[in-house]
Amino acid sequence: MTDVPQSFELLPGDAGSSVILHVPHSSREIPGEVRGGIVLSDGELAGELDHITDAHTAEIAEAAASAAGVTPWRFVNRLSRLVVDPERFPDEREEMLAVGMGAVYTRTTHKGVLRGDGFDPGPLIERYFRPYARAMTDVVADRLAATGRAVIIDVHSYPSAPLPYELHGDGPRPAVCLGTDSFHTPASLLDAARGAFTACGETGLDSPFAGTYVPLEFYGKRPEVSALMVEIRRDTYMTEPGGPAGPGLTRLASALAVLVDAVSR
Repeated sequence: MTDVPQSFELLPGDAGSSVILHVPHSSREIPGEVRGGIVLSDGELAGELDHITDAHTAEIAEAAASAAGVTPWRFVNRLSRLVVDPERFPDEREEMLAVGMGAVYTRTTHKGVLRGDGFDPGPLIERYFRPYARAMTDVVADRLAATGRAVIIDVHSYPSAPLPYELHGDGPRPAVCLGTDSFHTPASLLDAARGAFTACGETGLDSPFAGTYVPLEFYGKRPEVSALMVEIRRDTYMTEPGGPAGPGLTRLASALAVLVDAVSR
């Protein structure tokens, strides 16, 4: 595999593990050269980061990895999604472009201006987005070569009340939303997730967020690559918005560890 740049980190698991915990939105870190293109004041930016960051999800994944019988691999974005969002399409296929939230955001969660007119996202795509995509592709390929399969579990969170930018915010908001893909989410993976998160409250399917993340090299082509998005409602484990974690974090990490072990078997 290629070396992973400092902007994201690969934390190796057991050699025989096929599971990759992917944590793309947990960081608040924005490099100085990127901060210069954002028009918000420091206070406004702090508020936006409170709303847009999947706070404490890296800690949930870390605790789950420690508790699992077979240690999963972890791929963690160490920069804010306000730098680039590695799970968006970098072109016109991305539906979130409609609200200024493609691979490089130009609008805020409340539809305000984040980056001014005429901003060129190209340099950020080349510097941050494409290396991330290549590295994640390499991790999946490595797990396929080592174990014959790869299981990507995306670890996210979402607010208890919908934010203005959400395209599908009028649907159910369960304690745990499971995002699926018709090709890459087998019934066995979905059943394992439902069972694992039973103790964490109601689970729902594809609402308010749907879909999974699979590197494009494998998307729709390799059924050996399975994927599930785990979206955790923030009021179940933290003070909103952007506050400290509570006891719910331990419960959720334990449930995620159960899922990791179930799919590892």
